[in-house]
Amino acid sequence: MRILIVGTGGMAGYHAGRYKSIPGVELVGGVDVRAEQLATFAEKHGIPNTFASVEEAIAWGQFDAASNVTPDRFHCSTTLPLLAAGKHVLCEKPLATNAADAFKMVEAAAQAGVVNAVNLSYRGIASMHKAAELVREGAIGEVRFFEASYLQAWANHPERWSPAELWRLSTAHGSKGALGDLGVHIIDFATHVAALPVSDVSCRFAVHNKVPGNKHGEYVLDANDSATMQLKLANGALGTISATRVATGHGNDLRLKIYGTKGALEVLSIEDKVLRAHLEPDGKWQTIECPLVPENYLRFVSAIRGEDALRAPDFARGAEVQKVLDAAEKSAAEEGRTLSV
Repeated sequence: MRILIVGTGGMAGYHAGRYKSIPGVELVGGVDVRAEQLATFAEKHGIPNTFASVEEAIAWGQFDAASNVTPDRFHCSTTLPLLAAGKHVLCEKPLATNAADAFKMVEAAAQAGVVNAVNLSYRGIASMHKAAELVREGAIGEVRFFEASYLQAWANHPERWSPAELWRLSTAHGSKGALGDLGVHIIDFATHVAALPVSDVSCRFAVHNKVPGNKHGEYVLDANDSATMQLKLANGALGTISATRVATGHGNDLRLKIYGTKGALEVLSIEDKVLRAHLEPDGKWQTIECPLVPENYLRFVSAIRGEDALRAPDFARGAEVQKVLDAAEKSAAEEGRTLSV
């Protein structure tokens, strides 16, 4: 299978490495408007063909699928031509920067009849997968309440900032802040496990002064550093979600506690292969060993090959999460007013 990598910053190197680990997959092309960065990326990963635009790559055409790793604001405009050309696409999260664009991508993928996936990468966490399975089996009864958080600390340390990541701090460069970068993961994490859609949301933002004047070169650092949300699920269950880049002491921690009428589940670390569970009939906390699950890259490739149904989140799921993000962003602009999703 021949893969095109679109965008060569940030996560692109990780995408390239994961594809190269899959037998029978070949990286055949790379796309970026930054010629020097593209050349360096291509040399590092052994990519023989490079292009300055998606349109150039499509005209060449010698690839089966694309991984879109462009900055968030370019996801829609670069994915739609690939879909129109009949190419399978795995797009980085969030699927788009607004629900309208996300649903355009859903419709285009359906019309093209291609495999489409959004890289909500924590679907590969063994404990999350097991928790979702147990909820669907009815092990905790009806979901009543949940708490979820995604904690990072890197915004507290400007001396460690990478130039390639500065756009994540600036709305003018397409960032939706902690809400868009981290919230997309933790919203998917919580609601996928709960197996329920969100009916309404209230959200508040905080932006902190990280460097003098909150400006770093050309970057105005105005994207939200923290987002807190209160959500109601379709069955009336309530929950809280927090996403922040200023949680000192936390490098990259996702946590979920979910409580039902018959039991409770806790995912306390993305590194652990165990799930804490409090289940009837014994009513005692226990740890459950969780088998490893494939990453989205392998799931995407397997679906294209026809070896398995797509078990990664698709564009429709990405658009569903984006609806929640849009409502949360609007709520924050209105001082936390509760809004329907």
